[in-house]
Amino acid sequence: MRSRRDGAARIVVTGIGLVAPVGIGRETVWSRLLEGKDGISEVESFDASRHAAQRGGEVKHFDPSPWFRRLNPELVGRATQLAICAARQAVDDAGVLDASVEPERIGVAMGTTSGEPGRVEDFDDRYLAGELDQVGGEFVGGYPCHVIAANLAEEFDFAGPNIMIPAACAAGNYAMGYALDALRDGRSDIMLAGGADAFSRITYTGFARLGAIAPEVCQPFDKNRQGMMPGEGSAVLVLERLEDAVARGSEIYAEVGGYGLSCDAHHMTAAHPEGDGAARAMRQALEHAEADAEEVSYISAHGTGTPTNDRLETKAVRQVFGSRADRVPISSIKSMIGHTMGAASAIESAVCSLAVREGRIPPTIHFEEADPECDLDCVPNEAREIPVAVAMNNAYAFGGNNASVIFRRFEG
Repeated sequence: MRSRRDGAARIVVTGIGLVAPVGIGRETVWSRLLEGKDGISEVESFDASRHAAQRGGEVKHFDPSPWFRRLNPELVGRATQLAICAARQAVDDAGVLDASVEPERIGVAMGTTSGEPGRVEDFDDRYLAGELDQVGGEFVGGYPCHVIAANLAEEFDFAGPNIMIPAACAAGNYAMGYALDALRDGRSDIMLAGGADAFSRITYTGFARLGAIAPEVCQPFDKNRQGMMPGEGSAVLVLERLEDAVARGSEIYAEVGGYGLSCDAHHMTAAHPEGDGAARAMRQALEHAEADAEEVSYISAHGTGTPTNDRLETKAVRQVFGSRADRVPISSIKSMIGHTMGAASAIESAVCSLAVREGRIPPTIHFEEADPECDLDCVPNEAREIPVAVAMNNAYAFGGNNASVIFRRFEG
């Protein structure tokens, strides 16, 4: 992890691709988030009637075929379909295919929670139907989570560093950190970094059995919050060195300042009771970016809407920002799109990049009653227009994995 003081290169975002429950495409998703549009609806991809909760953030009416050029979309899983949709947008946005860059110098770093769970669900269905004799090599070749990054590279003929980081709900931020290092270390000239996860019976059932899914709406930081909302989606950002982006005449959304990682080493699913690991990740991100907490003008919260997460995230923010925590806007877009698992912090990285460029912050919707234990400025219900010089993107995951990434407004 090299900082600017080590003479490391400045890394910028030059392309953004988004697919989320509120829509497809950077402009569509961004405008609907600013509008406070709720992308949560009744689950349609499978029968959820046996669960107490039956709502989630699905990408409805999604046709992957327009986004594919080389691979057959019918032969890959849904998470790959979502990832290639986002990647195609980002690559086109940044003009990567028009750049004079060898394929070996273009890499891919993606994050996920579940990989391609649809393959396992299909296997289970065939097992119960007594049709295992119909399961062939396509299961083994299509299930492991690394196929998402591999398929993305094959679709675009990118032969540089290729990695899938299955760090659950913090995976997108982990991918951002990996891409930053790959560029600063000279292992790549362009990196695609992001995350993808598909809506899944397995994931939904797991959270339902935990009693963690809200019955109607996701209400991060609200006193009466009742849980998270499973979702799906993908985001891919194009990252490259500043001098290369300037030479290509690329549009620059934001500068990636640095990142911080930590592990609670506390419990497989429960976060540290004082939020210590989350606070360490934030401090490391600020140090890596050579930024001061006073500079941060927006925090993109992990903000799942569960009673424990929001309370502990508030504690962690107060550890790092002290009395200034009251004055730093912190919002959760999960109130609108649900928890998109490994795609979550990738989508939120795109949001941070757009926030610093445009000086607008999306709201936390469904906020009704303040919670004394979550007493932060959560940008309730309406977007806010303020200058955003530095944005911090926080993500926390099962296993105690914490990741924070710093984005700066690009000023030449």
